[in-house]
Amino acid sequence: MTPGARIAAAVEVLDDIEARRRPAGDALKDWGLGHRFAGSKDRAAIATLVFDALRRRASSAYVMAEETSRAIMLGALRLARGVSLEEISALCSGQGHALSPLLESEAGRLAALDLAGAPLHVAGDFPEWLEPSFVAVFGEAAVEEARALAARAPLDLRVNTLKATHEKALASLAHLRPEPTPFSPVGLRLPLTADGRGAALAAEPAYVKGLVEIQDEASQLAALLAAAKPGEQALDLCAGAGGKTLALAAAMGNKGQVYASDADGRRLAPIHARLERAGVRNVQVRPQRAGADLLADLEGRCDLVVVDAPCTGTGTWRRNPDAKWRVRPGALEQRIGDQDRALADAARFVKPRGRMLYVTCSILREENEDRLAAFLAGHDDFTSVPAREMAEAADLSELAVFASRFGYGLRLTPYASATDGFFVAMLARR
Repeated sequence: MTPGARIAAAVEVLDDIEARRRPAGDALKDWGLGHRFAGSKDRAAIATLVFDALRRRASSAYVMAEETSRAIMLGALRLARGVSLEEISALCSGQGHALSPLLESEAGRLAALDLAGAPLHVAGDFPEWLEPSFVAVFGEAAVEEARALAARAPLDLRVNTLKATHEKALASLAHLRPEPTPFSPVGLRLPLTADGRGAALAAEPAYVKGLVEIQDEASQLAALLAAAKPGEQALDLCAGAGGKTLALAAAMGNKGQVYASDADGRRLAPIHARLERAGVRNVQVRPQRAGADLLADLEGRCDLVVVDAPCTGTGTWRRNPDAKWRVRPGALEQRIGDQDRALADAARFVKPRGRMLYVTCSILREENEDRLAAFLAGHDDFTSVPAREMAEAADLSELAVFASRFGYGLRLTPYASATDGFFVAMLARR
């Protein structure tokens, strides 16, 4: 496919996403099935175009004064990719399945590229209804924080210390030009390829043999801040696919016990293969089942309970740019209820002088500090651990600069820490 045809295909996928209100991944998959002549490089290029357009959807529509998929794609070529007007004109030739030639009005708007006077949510490319929440958390830096969430994300890896040292992993992946992550002592960051995608790891020996795991630095830091120690009893209550479970097991040196559980047992399915590949031997997987409490024997026994609570995922928009346009106000209310229930459920497993780590991949105060305040108001047997104390206990004192100004935990963001958006806080039982 020609570059122009790829752009036209991306517009077609955007039309499908808008018409059927569904995830970009589903629309891209269906497009690929319906256009089998497109090779893997074509499909990858189209996907990158689609995601770049979704990252800058609001600002592109504003610049072009239209909300059509064509307008959003044209605007994103300028805003997200820096493609010149002359190049865009050449790509829109109307020949070989390319988009029709630019209208005079389109060319004028692409030349002006005027975002002056744009509302905050347009300049930052996020849903309008979230503007008060962004301002409440970030104040005058709200636009910069939002724009960082609209950028492409790097590919981060966690070195599995059960099988390799940081130096060994660096050497084994040297051909991919990895660099140490800024804060995580077990993190590696791989540069994006020329087409904006992460390196393919499926065939890399270091990945196949379990020397490294894919995990954003913020998620690595959350697991490290838990300060899990060999011999402890730890419960990962919302384990999902097991990223933090594996990190906890490595921090504990395969000594003690980690229990991995999740309200949705299907999310736990990938964990078994990951445990085997990583050489983890101290994890019990306990999927939750309706009508059966498979965690009852852990009540009041855990040194550490990790609550990676369900959330709106606002901190992961770099990786899931379509998700921010699908989230609705009702979803926030639902997640707040889920978070309150998760905290209350987790409390029963924490033993006296034990600790609870609360984690979300959300940057919203409603899902983070407000939830901890509500929990502590009804649980006087728990207390909040100061952010600096939590960071120092994990030998990560440099993270104290990210302490929330709202009284609890740390907030990491792409703009401030060059990570995904994460919130991490520690509670201790008296």
